Amino acid sequence: MSDTKDSNDLAEDRTDLAKDRTDWAEDRTMMANERTFAGWMRTGLAAVGIGLGFNALFGTLKPAWVPKAIATLFMAIGIFIFWAAQDKGCAVQTRLDAHKAEPIKRMNMRLIAGFMGLASAALIAAIWLMSFPDS
Repeated sequence: MSDTKDSNDLAEDRTDLAKDRTDWAEDRTMMANERTFAGWMRTGLAAVGIGLGFNALFGTLKPAWVPKAIATLFMAIGIFIFWAAQDKGCAVQTRLDAHKAEPIKRMNMRLIAGFMGLASAALIAAIWLMSFPDS
């Protein structure tokens, strides 16, 4: 009888340890998702920065719409990256359950991406609306 009880206890201990490892793995995956989201947001910012830089460096090209159009393209790519980052990040968080980790809220991911996209759209508008006096 004691052999049966010992093997049952051992099996129960293994099950508990397996559940703990699974919970920890899920928490690590949630944190990795947040790092991935941050990485994509940085990539989107880089695209917006390239657009701004291009417009600043080549803004005097003729016709004037060419550098603005190229800058707008890079900024639009940045806006798309912001949207895709929050879409995928939120989808992953929906599928996972937090155990010990406190993940960023999905709404916060959406707000961050939304504000970044809105600010980028404002930069696009500013590029098209601003004019400089002829030197």
